[in-house]
Amino acid sequence: MDFVHLHVHSPFSFLDGASRLEELVDKAAALGMPALALTDHDNVAGAPFFQERCQKVGIRPIIGAEVTLEQGFHLVLLAQNAGGYANLCRLLTRAHLDHPRGQPRVTLAALKEYHSDLIALSGCRKGEIPFLLLRKRYREALERVRRYQDIFGRENFYLELEQTMLPGDRSLNRCLAQLSQVTGAPLVAANNVHYAEPEQFPVHDLLTCVRTLTRLADIHPDRPLNQENYLKTPAEMEALFRDYPEAVQNTLLIAEKCEAPLDLSAKHYPEFSLPAGETAESFLRRLVYEGARRRYGKLSRRVRERLDYELVVINELGYADYFLLVWDVAMFARRQGIRYAGRGSAADSLVSYCLYITEVDALERGLLFERFMSRERGEQPDIDIDFDARYRDQVADYVYRKYGAEHVASVGTYNTFQARSAIRDLGRAMGLAPEELDRIAKLFPHAYADAIPALLERLPELRKSDLKGEKYQQLFHFCGQVAGLPRFMGTHLGGLVISRQPLTNITPLQRAAKGVVVTQFDKDGVEILGLLKLDLLSLRMLSVLEDTVRVLTGEREDFCEERIPPVDEATFQMINRGETIGVFQLESPAQRALQQRLHASTQEDLVASLALIRPGPIKGDMVEPFIRRKLGLEEVTYLHPKLEPILKKTRGVILFQEQVIEIATAVAGFTRGEADRMRRVMSHSRSRKEMEELGKLFVAKAQAQGVDQKVAEDIFRCILGYASYGFCEAHAAAFANTSYRSAYLACHYPAYYFAALLSHQPMGYYDANTLCVEARRRGIAILPPDINKSGAAFLVEDGAIRISLAQVKGMSREVLQAILAGQPYTSIVDFQKRIKAPRHILENLILSGAFDGLHPNRKQLLWQVPLLEQVEETGLVPVAEERIAADFTPWEKHRQEKEVLGIDVRCHPLAYYRQWLQQQGFQHSRSVRELPPGAAVKIAGILVRPHRPPTRSGKTVVFFSVEDEYGLVDVTVFEDIYQRYGQEIYGQRSGLILVEGTVQDRGHGIIAARLSRWQPGKTF
Repeated sequence: MDFVHLHVHSPFSFLDGASRLEELVDKAAALGMPALALTDHDNVAGAPFFQERCQKVGIRPIIGAEVTLEQGFHLVLLAQNAGGYANLCRLLTRAHLDHPRGQPRVTLAALKEYHSDLIALSGCRKGEIPFLLLRKRYREALERVRRYQDIFGRENFYLELEQTMLPGDRSLNRCLAQLSQVTGAPLVAANNVHYAEPEQFPVHDLLTCVRTLTRLADIHPDRPLNQENYLKTPAEMEALFRDYPEAVQNTLLIAEKCEAPLDLSAKHYPEFSLPAGETAESFLRRLVYEGARRRYGKLSRRVRERLDYELVVINELGYADYFLLVWDVAMFARRQGIRYAGRGSAADSLVSYCLYITEVDALERGLLFERFMSRERGEQPDIDIDFDARYRDQVADYVYRKYGAEHVASVGTYNTFQARSAIRDLGRAMGLAPEELDRIAKLFPHAYADAIPALLERLPELRKSDLKGEKYQQLFHFCGQVAGLPRFMGTHLGGLVISRQPLTNITPLQRAAKGVVVTQFDKDGVEILGLLKLDLLSLRMLSVLEDTVRVLTGEREDFCEERIPPVDEATFQMINRGETIGVFQLESPAQRALQQRLHASTQEDLVASLALIRPGPIKGDMVEPFIRRKLGLEEVTYLHPKLEPILKKTRGVILFQEQVIEIATAVAGFTRGEADRMRRVMSHSRSRKEMEELGKLFVAKAQAQGVDQKVAEDIFRCILGYASYGFCEAHAAAFANTSYRSAYLACHYPAYYFAALLSHQPMGYYDANTLCVEARRRGIAILPPDINKSGAAFLVEDGAIRISLAQVKGMSREVLQAILAGQPYTSIVDFQKRIKAPRHILENLILSGAFDGLHPNRKQLLWQVPLLEQVEETGLVPVAEERIAADFTPWEKHRQEKEVLGIDVRCHPLAYYRQWLQQQGFQHSRSVRELPPGAAVKIAGILVRPHRPPTRSGKTVVFFSVEDEYGLVDVTVFEDIYQRYGQEIYGQRSGLILVEGTVQDRGHGIIAARLSRWQPGKTF
């Protein structure tokens, strides 16, 4: 006999499902089941992926949910068709939005309103009817059955039987059968599936402990009692319900009633409100040509042909409304004076440029529209716009107001189990101490949870630890089992979906953190469903540029942003020295080292450099040839003459994804759309067989174009090594524009630029303290906060930077606003009488030095704090006792300032030890720059940003910086040294890092030969 499971939970039940969707669907198909249902708790988040998988293996998907009713009871709902699915979405939306976050409840009124085309099952023991029967409240159970029959119809409400070997199962089923006889409600067999195989029960039990915040040693009513809730075979289910054969047969009848509810070919694109007499296509064309005339003046034939071609494709694919919507958003930002910058592959479009969505001229750069959009491309275009981070929400609010909350929502995302989160969550459930788990988790890099065994073998700081013992093996085994499973729902960083029809016809909505309404689907799910995503992103660098420009415009008559030259010699000299800490996209150690060798002289060089420091060019050994060819040290060569026009501007080296498309077109005769599809397969596939088949196709088509077989094979190997990690040229060009502007401001107006940069932390590669080190290296003094001079942001004061009051630890927005409104103050008593700051804020202000201009003795002020609370009542001003005369020492003040500001205000801590370090033979960062290549060197400082990027050889190479009072020195640690000293870098060792090695011949970094740690005050 056949059977269909109609009550099934996947990982999208969030910690209540232990098997991946693929495992469940594939097993059902392998067992010959004609259909399978998905009924996750209070959501349909897995529905698009579930339906795709079911259709791939040839079984019918039934989409439903196990909803929670007002009293906390469960009810299983199944969508019979698209209408039922839409009603399920509306029910789930009401359940989430009308109730507190995390407590969705479906009301009886909502069930009555949205019952159409839904089938209901009475549910497991948490269902209302089983609950009443187990407590012998038969009359109430009978009344509930009739109520549900009235709502759903007698033919669409079923009494669910389960036989999972729990006490009372048989008697409960007998009671349900009797109810069926009395009411006519048909029976249906189910197994409340939570995992595919019985062996996965321990994982499910552990996830339940995580969900219920309990340990394996604890008792909790939600914990499963046995391993029976797996996806059983039809034979097993038939045997369990031999007394109720109709219950088994009814699973097939229900499955036949249901059809796949999602139309995965549908496009739910937004509709733009048009002027009278215009279509979306005509209005878009008018706007594009108006913008083109502003950009170019008289339009050349080349511009017209490119615009016409793009518009034809945009219109054919139905994206005219989408472009109008994005244009409208960009124009809103422009009207409001909000700085923005379009980026990503959208900059491959000349239409985007003429609509002022991007600032990259795709025609001038020779960018390929097909990288962004083509007829052959199987996925939707993606337009990303960065906004000044302070005003991104204002832009999003405009979209909500214009298109209506029914049609707009943020895109959801799923926080999944990674190595660290799995260790912490599962370890806590297994009874390990939180402190121990925190120590273990921090030893691991940010990595997938199933990578833990490999990391234990590969990383010396782990291999030499106590983690390989038997004590932790079970924990790490379970971490691998839950790797990538969703933990909870979150909000996509900037994605919004906008739909022509109400979103609740397509997706349930719910609240994520901070009350943001999100779709129950992530970015991949909304794309499968045919919803268009608009990425409105926050970029703090735009805030930095805006603030720097605004202050300079007001204070410096010689400054005008529009007059920033496209090529500024001083700026490029600074970049070539590697002095780019704080410069957008150019501040990492790898970028600084590259700039010292590349000798960039144009923005085009910056575009190339952004693409070079990527896994693709690094693994493909393209960095060195590019640099040598740029400097004239190596001849530019091409594997085939057809590659010269494509690779000429990058000196024969593949740097950009667009070049992969052009190569496939020129060499193998692909259309550009076909070539982009090939690039995408190469970017996402890790199947050797798929790559071999693609290679054979490429070579065969190239041979048909007259290219020699071996040359074609060499070309394919070249693009294969690159395409997996390539960079989009349009994206690099958009970012390079911002990089150059930030570099120009850092070069010519460093105090203003760094003040703005510090005001918008955290952002970029380095923290505020390292940025202050760089500012001091540039000759800019860092001043402590001042209660009368400081503002909400860092300020430039006589060429120095004054720390903001917002930087003070614990400062609240309300207190900050009150302080600024009340300035100036004559004394701390005057301040506290008017502001009444909480004690912790007042103490931190004192320790930061904010009152030094009024009262130089911080220790006396701290003594007065308790007395200040009496001032308002008594009117008496406290007087410090004479015995508190000596203030804190400079070192004590330094430590206190660092604690409450996060910044070394007075100087770098290494300055206190410099004389002693010099006696021990240690150089400082400034003197290292003067040493010749190959010179032996010892340096000490603070370890900054260690990282292990991929390498061509596959060996581990670690890069980090050592920070002292004069700046940073970049250190390279090769595999053999890393294997010996890895614990000193990643092993949670405290103290200063001591590096012995030799000066590199490339740039001024150090190749490490020995690493150790030193606690100041202790001997070596």
